[in-house]
Amino acid sequence: MSRTLTLGLLIFFLVTLGLATFNGSLLVLAIPFIFYLLIGLWRGPETVKLEIQRHISKERVVPGEAFTVTVQITNQGVDIEELAISDPVPPFLDITEGSPTHLVVLKRGKTYTFAYTASGKRGFFQFNHLNARASDRLGIVIARESLATHGQILILPPVPRIKRIAIRPRVTRVYSGTIPARQGGPGTDFFNVREYQPGDPTRAINWRASARHTQAIYSNEFEQERVADVGIILDGRSHLTEFRNNHSLFEHSVIAAAALINTFINSGNRVGLLIYGKYINWHVPGYGKQQRERLMQALARAETGDSQAFASITIPPQMFPSQSQLVLISPLQNDDLEPLIKMRAGGYPILAISPDPIAFETSFLPATPNIQLAARIQRIQRQVLLQRMQHGGIQVIDWDISRPFEQAAGPLLSRPPAFMRAINIGGQS
Repeated sequence: MSRTLTLGLLIFFLVTLGLATFNGSLLVLAIPFIFYLLIGLWRGPETVKLEIQRHISKERVVPGEAFTVTVQITNQGVDIEELAISDPVPPFLDITEGSPTHLVVLKRGKTYTFAYTASGKRGFFQFNHLNARASDRLGIVIARESLATHGQILILPPVPRIKRIAIRPRVTRVYSGTIPARQGGPGTDFFNVREYQPGDPTRAINWRASARHTQAIYSNEFEQERVADVGIILDGRSHLTEFRNNHSLFEHSVIAAAALINTFINSGNRVGLLIYGKYINWHVPGYGKQQRERLMQALARAETGDSQAFASITIPPQMFPSQSQLVLISPLQNDDLEPLIKMRAGGYPILAISPDPIAFETSFLPATPNIQLAARIQRIQRQVLLQRMQHGGIQVIDWDISRPFEQAAGPLLSRPPAFMRAINIGGQS
């Protein structure tokens, strides 16, 4: 109940009671409240006319990087004896200097400016309004307004640097890249020996093969390297990535996805993103810096969630081109095995990067015998799951997040030497 209504009811009660009982003291008692109410109505603002200008020093930052929000408020209406200003701030931001709330006196035509410095975790937020509450000094008349403003902050995930990621999809595109295409042509790695053709450089002649076959001259043929279609699937199911006391494995998965997107796009590949959680958030595969920017912004906005419809991994084949490389970032559960095996049987090479949820959870639990026994049982079950996936033709990387992603996955994802690929060593499909 507002203060004006409370005073009005009190005055009405005193006057009515005084007239009904012919008690003059009650009428006299109502007089101060009447003056109190009239002064408030006279001095209180009827409407709030404020012009808001907002400036954000940086609209794109990384986690922990500070930025400054400056707000300028100009009063274009009547004098405001008491103006309370509150700039809504999302929970993932921490105010390090200044304050987003202020209480000031703002005369007509005057301007008040305040600023505060903040930093925070990965996320995206639009500063689309500012809350203002204007009143007289007595607090009788209060006018509340939500004033529209413009501004946004995008906190992008950190991007670990990985030089190259070894993938061998069966189908590549026509453009030159870094992925072996299983076809002869210009390249750096030996692929085959064929009969010499006019135009072949002399350094490509295989003299040993030519010496064994005096009727013809043979040349070395190298393997072409091209770009490919890559689909990155980020698992955001809450029951797999969120733990008690606000411990989250999802943030580590986002960092891994950012590193993969950056590396694949820098190599010229066409990359798409599927964020799998409460809903399916799909971004069409594309090339270049604009596609990288779109996917990084999608990672900044990514959130976890759960849905019965997406309890296990279900990837519609229409989302990614046929036989394109799929990279799944997920803690994995037993129900994921069957749909992943079906995807692999359908011609999709799959690389599964699995942050270890057992090591992550036990790192902040007490080392009691019961917890150690439970962790041992869970680890055995997890190893069985990962082995079954490997037997199904899926390349699996078990990632202990205590090590940075570029250190844990970099050596495993780097391209093996040619002699190792010739005998199918190095986890290539």
